[in-house]
Amino acid sequence: MNKKLLDVLCMSEKRKQVFLLLGKGAKETDYLLNSIGTTRQALLPQLKIMEEHCLIEHYDDTYKLTTIGKVVFDKVYSFLSTVDFLDYNIEYWGRHKLDPIPPNLLKYICKLGKSELFKPHITELFEINKEFHEATKRSRDHYVITTFMHPNFLELSEDLIKNHVNIHFIISQKLFEKLVSERNDDFRKLLQNELVNVFVCSKKIDFQFVSINYRFVMLALVRNNGEVDSNYLMCQGENAIVWGKDLFNYYKKDSEILSSI
Repeated sequence: MNKKLLDVLCMSEKRKQVFLLLGKGAKETDYLLNSIGTTRQALLPQLKIMEEHCLIEHYDDTYKLTTIGKVVFDKVYSFLSTVDFLDYNIEYWGRHKLDPIPPNLLKYICKLGKSELFKPHITELFEINKEFHEATKRSRDHYVITTFMHPNFLELSEDLIKNHVNIHFIISQKLFEKLVSERNDDFRKLLQNELVNVFVCSKKIDFQFVSINYRFVMLALVRNNGEVDSNYLMCQGENAIVWGKDLFNYYKKDSEILSSI
């Protein structure tokens, strides 16, 4: 026993994953192997190290946290979860602005879960993500915070309206002015539908968009130098949806609903 507990948890990806899994309750070895995607031969030495440091114990073929393990878990779970989350797409998170996310949500950004990074080619910039759009068509509500509108925003919105989806837009002041001056008829038609709510935000929206349906959260941030790229992340899961709606409500507090233009 010559390792510090933090080293035991952080210096091995397998030990970290085991610890996070056992924090949810006792697990059989086969469950751990399948969840982590490793072999018994590779995992058993790591389990032995954790047992030697009094973090876990086992009976028959089932492992669980010790009392000390539970105490440590309560203290470091948020830290390990956040590190694990950011590691998955660290280049994206590290090179894009996180300031527009309020501190209380940034603290729990790991709630977004594992995210998939999309890098559309320049020729695909205006192609919609079909999986996201189909999920939106099956949603009761669709929430969007955005600084730009897709060129076919009216057609896309009408497709959702046909499926009785309530659409909630929060748009920047600059986008509002652009829509009024350049797409007035389409924008007016959208506003007239009872399933559509549009809010204009007085707070600066310093990201491209965040879009939420019943299954996914899609977000496109701005680079640290202020440049815009075509990359975006798509996250899924109940916790991600709650996090996305909380972000929507944060910007909604500084927004006014549009009834007409």
